[in-house]
Amino acid sequence: MTATLSKKIFDYLKQLDENNNREWFNDNKNLFTEAQEEFENFVEQLIQEVGKSDEKVAKLNAKKSLLRIYRDIRFSKDKTPYKNYFGASLGMGKSNEKSGHYLHIQPGKSFIASGIYLPEAPVLKEIRKEISVFKDEFLKAIDHKDFKKYYGELDREHELKKIPQGFEKEDPMAEYLRLKSFIGVYNLTNKDAMDKNAVQKLTDIMNSAKPFNDFLNAPFSNASE
Repeated sequence: MTATLSKKIFDYLKQLDENNNREWFNDNKNLFTEAQEEFENFVEQLIQEVGKSDEKVAKLNAKKSLLRIYRDIRFSKDKTPYKNYFGASLGMGKSNEKSGHYLHIQPGKSFIASGIYLPEAPVLKEIRKEISVFKDEFLKAIDHKDFKKYYGELDREHELKKIPQGFEKEDPMAEYLRLKSFIGVYNLTNKDAMDKNAVQKLTDIMNSAKPFNDFLNAPFSNASE
């Protein structure tokens, strides 16, 4: 049986957003449990499908891939205790040292992201070196028709104004060397996420990013084996 996301999960997240306090959360813990189980089942099936063509994803555990619902409010002005979304990291390293996928489910703001998000400086430097040296390989991955179809251009939210130290200003890959994250984003409507064929659609989207992720992980593949 194909796992799906129902309206129930979006209704719960909307209510949580409007009642983001411990009293309401605890009084409605059963709703959270039901919604989280539905999301976990969906992620489990997504892992199985994507894992057919990506052995690294195949090794993932759905439950361990889920992000905790509790927010870290220690250094935040926003003291609401709970996230108003469900998230799952599919292959992205915990300290952003690996490229992979991220699934975000939130009313009106759901998306899939593939790549690596704000990696630590040593990792970022190695990726930039790889892009500078193997530019044709990198461009082949991001210019592939399937990657373009779903992700379009790489996200440029985090970008330096100048070429980072250690690279030539005239480097033909300058526009990519300025990036601090290497991320492709595909936005999902609520209807997209609840579609009966959503697992297969998301699988196709994530599979289109495999060459991109493989390129970003290449400098570290031997160390992680």
